[in-house]
Parts: sequence; structure tokens; C-alpha cells
Amino acid sequence: MEGLSFEAVPGEIFGLIGPNGAGKTTTIRMIMNIIVPDSGIIRFNGAPLSEADKDHIGYLPEERGLYRKAKLGEVLEYLAAIKGAKANEYRPSINAWLERFGLSEWKNRKISDLSKGMAQKAQFIATVAHNPSVVLFDEPFSGLDPMAQDDLLSVMVELKHKGAIVLFSTHIMEHAEKICEKILLMNKGKAIVYGSMADIKAQYGRNAVQLEFDGDASFVQSLDFVDSVVSYPRWIEVELKEGTDSDLLFKALAGRLKVRRFETVAPSLHKIFIHLVGGEEIENG
Repeated sequence: MEGLSFEAVPGEIFGLIGPNGAGKTTTIRMIMNIIVPDSGIIRFNGAPLSEADKDHIGYLPEERGLYRKAKLGEVLEYLAAIKGAKANEYRPSINAWLERFGLSEWKNRKISDLSKGMAQKAQFIATVAHNPSVVLFDEPFSGLDPMAQDDLLSVMVELKHKGAIVLFSTHIMEHAEKICEKILLMNKGKAIVYGSMADIKAQYGRNAVQLEFDGDASFVQSLDFVDSVVSYPRWIEVELKEGTDSDLLFKALAGRLKVRRFETVAPSLHKIFIHLVGGEEIENG
């Protein structure tokens, strides 16, 4: 890891973004002191992170597993208790999460009886049952079906609204774009770009316009200020050459197409990554 420096604050969703091997998992493990950094300081509430501070952190590792021969409810209560939570605090929390994920009837069943999807939900509950103020998710969407992914995104937003710091790693840009206020884009152990989602998109904005229209738009590609055109079933995306004002395109369409939508396009994180690292690919959903 080289030159990493970032800050996440309460009530914020922060994304560690990058391809496999970028250093996302290593970064999270350093936060948890599983891996000791060669240099630098990890701070919690302004002071160097202590072992006691970790009781206030919920951590969902990339490699997951619970005690398969134990009962679900007993495992969840045990894991909350070793984080220092009191029974009158974690039991209502556990029951609420079990209800939320449809696992209440499985509370007294062994972990080995759960399906893979149920076990993933149980692992999530174990992460948040002690009501942590910081939640770290390492590739939390791995192996989840689309509906479960959307459920997890919704839960992250709920945790944020309760005042928690939610930090997660992912190589799927779409998830970060949906909910992150701030991101650190990584590649090969280095920070590529860091900041708010809005500022990053503004900084690396490209000169493109999306058009919905009636008529034949085949002439657009031949306009001398147009770099490329990508066609979709009901609209096109027009990439303008550097320095071209989008008004020039709008004027060129007048009288030739009936324009129903003319919208400048913010760049996707995927395109920003490709631009910054020179063509390396990363998954986009």
C-alpha cells in the first residue's frame, strides 16, 4: 500500500473501489489491525485506534463463516456479547434483524441447516447486532442475488441515517454510484482518486449528450464536432470532441429531429477508472 489517506465521518457511506487485487481488503484489514501497516496512523474519533475501539466496529470479512454446529440465535448473541454489548441491548437488536430478514423462525436452528443465502444474512446480522458506530463490509455483495443486493444497499442507507459510518469495498462500480457520498478509487495498492462522488464526476466529466428523439439521427455521426455515437433502443449517446459546446449540437438538430430529451451526461465511475488507469477493465454491475 502506498500513500493512502482518507477520512470517513458519521452518517456517511464511503466506498473503497477498485479491481480485484487493488488493495481494498488489505486496507480494511489494516483498519481492523489484522494486518499491521508499516507506517501511518489509523484514527478513531481523532485518536489512534485502540483494541477497545474495535468493539464499536462491525466487520464483515470477505471470507465468511459461522459456527455451523451451533444454533443461530446463540451464535449471534455470543458474537454481540464479546463486543461488549449488554443483553438488554443486543437481544432486541438481533430479534429485529432476524425479523427484517425473515429468519425469526430459524433462530433455534443450527447454522448448518441454513441455506447459503440465509447464512449470508445471518453473517450480516452478526456484523451489526451490537449496534456499532462503524460498519466495515468487505465485498459484501459477493454471491448475493440481485434482490438480496438491493436489500443490502437499502440496509446500508438505513445504517447511515442512524448515524453510523458505513465503509464498504467493491469492484462493482454501480453499487458505489447508487449510495456512496465519498469514494477512494484504488489500483495496485495506490490511491487513484479520492473525494466526494459529485466532485469526482465534475472533475472528470466528459463532453457527452444523451438524446431521445423522433426521426432519423444517422446524420449525427457525420457532424465534424462529433467524436462518437452509441445507439440504444430508444436513444443515443453522443460524445463531442474536446472543447465543443453542447449548444452547437442542439442547433444542428433543429429542424432535422424532434428532440424529446437533450441531457448532458455525467461520467460513470467505470469510465473514470478506465480513463485514469489507461484501459484496465473493472466490472460494472
